Amino acid sequence: MSILVVGSVAFDSVETPFGKADEVLGGSATYFSTSASYFTNVKLVAVVGEDFPDAHITGLKGRGIDIEGLKKVPGKTFRWKGRYDFDLNQAHTLETHLNVFSSFNPEIPESYKDSPFVFLANIDPELQMKVLEQVNKPKFVACDTMNFWIGGKPDALRKLLKHVDLFVINEGEAREFAGEASLVKAAKKILNGGPRILIVKRGEYGALMFHGGSVFSAPAYPLEDIFDPTGAGDTFAGGLMGYLANTGDVSEANIRRAIIFGSVMASFNVEAFSLQRLNTLDLTEIKNRYSEFKRLTHFEDI
Repeated sequence: MSILVVGSVAFDSVETPFGKADEVLGGSATYFSTSASYFTNVKLVAVVGEDFPDAHITGLKGRGIDIEGLKKVPGKTFRWKGRYDFDLNQAHTLETHLNVFSSFNPEIPESYKDSPFVFLANIDPELQMKVLEQVNKPKFVACDTMNFWIGGKPDALRKLLKHVDLFVINEGEAREFAGEASLVKAAKKILNGGPRILIVKRGEYGALMFHGGSVFSAPAYPLEDIFDPTGAGDTFAGGLMGYLANTGDVSEANIRRAIIFGSVMASFNVEAFSLQRLNTLDLTEIKNRYSEFKRLTHFEDI
């Protein structure tokens, strides 16, 4: 089954203790689409400026990503510049230039409207709601957000969550949104607001899923070398949703497997800047690391 993703395509300039990269391809929808494309067909809705090179468009097409919904308009593409210190869980934003993204008003092509899986990447919750109003009864809807929208448009976000199956958010944002220091209490409060499932991203500590009365904990893969964590959360979501769409199974047991595939994809993403590592992967590497995750978390009963 196919996935519709709506989000940003951008240029990133990133510096970490291990190197730097200037004006490289980034954006939430880019990382998500590339990751998900290893599992299923992806339909991308985003906006770029007239400075966006054809080589990047060719690269997206080469991954089998449908770019009918990627619009090139007059102006400059969204740019983000950031720095990471040795605490790679925390990005320090140095510059943000929204450019054409500031007037992004997603219009879903007719050929996308029956997509059974929908992922609303991190954009204004009012725009996320507008996307849902344009699609035809999807099987499964997931969304992401950030502290900017939690603080700026909390009511719009709460309204959106009543129409979402899966909400993906990081640990600090979950506590901020719920107004709870305890992550478990925060999760319960968020789930009472609408989504059936909550996944809390915890960076190098993995992820937690809250679903009904159950909790599932997935570790992060222990890597010796981490070059750039930019886009890891979106890559995680892409692997997760890609696997769900590939199987068509949204049971709790399968979502647990999907979380591990998401963690696998995120672990590859951080091994290089931008999409360098994601673009050189093959399915054998992905399946082998999935098996390593299984061994990593296995223990015997007493």
